[in-house]
Amino acid sequence: MRTVFHQQLDALHAGIAHACGLAGHAMECATAALLQADLFLAEEVFAEHDHIVNLASRTEGDAFVLLARQAPVAGDLRAVVAALKNVADVDRMASLALHVAKTARRRHPAHALPEDVREVFSEMGHIAVTIGNSAKTVLLESDPEKAQQLGRDDEAMNRLHQHLFTVLADPHWAYGTATAVDVTLLGRFYERFADHAVEIGRRVIYQNTGSTARAGKD
Repeated sequence: MRTVFHQQLDALHAGIAHACGLAGHAMECATAALLQADLFLAEEVFAEHDHIVNLASRTEGDAFVLLARQAPVAGDLRAVVAALKNVADVDRMASLALHVAKTARRRHPAHALPEDVREVFSEMGHIAVTIGNSAKTVLLESDPEKAQQLGRDDEAMNRLHQHLFTVLADPHWAYGTATAVDVTLLGRFYERFADHAVEIGRRVIYQNTGSTARAGKD
């Protein structure tokens, strides 16, 4: 019975990891749509979001079935509960990518971003894709050392996020209030995307080491 349970649990983790990779790809497309004012790529994110939501819903259902049929306790119970929380984080990551795509679509055919901040968002997008793929690997391999790297990537994202505030506070900002609001919200979307991946890493660290330290923090 325990062998079957752990096989089902492994399948659950694999499904969450797959969804995490899809969320990273969605953010990659959303970033390209944002930087290139590409409506086709923005619409691709909308289609992918529906797929991720359906996948997350099925995975969540599988987790509840495990709870109901297997009645896990102690470490096994914590693993299933962690899986449910990870599903929620991946779902939010996908939603944040969708928010980026919505901004690109709303401003089309114009660019949502002024030239002054495009390089920053290009780098934020790169980090988001990296962190999404890394979170996928962490879930598949249950590797606490790789989970630590998620926190370091998050720190790089946070530095870029803070830099945006410096740009927006510059008295020479010449792009108006609406663009400033877009830039502020977009920066927050990327920053939160990374935060949710870090939460996934934190749970992997806890499951494997018992440590409650945040991923990337010693």
